[in-house]
Amino acid sequence: MNRPFLAAIGVVLFLTGCLWTLQGLGVIGGSAMSGNTVWAVIGPVVALLGVLLAVRSSRDSR
Repeated sequence: MNRPFLAAIGVVLFLTGCLWTLQGLGVIGGSAMSGNTVWAVIGPVVALLGVLLAVRSSRDSR
């Protein structure tokens, strides 16, 4: 796959994970996910996967 595309997907995953974490912790309200600890656990995992994907896509051999 295209490296910039994978990097963009990694950034989107990171931002989504951050949003889910904040919703799970109750910092961001207005959702069924707000205050639900399941999302406070899933969010950091998704954010970490996003970081790993973005870093890996930038370090792939040319």
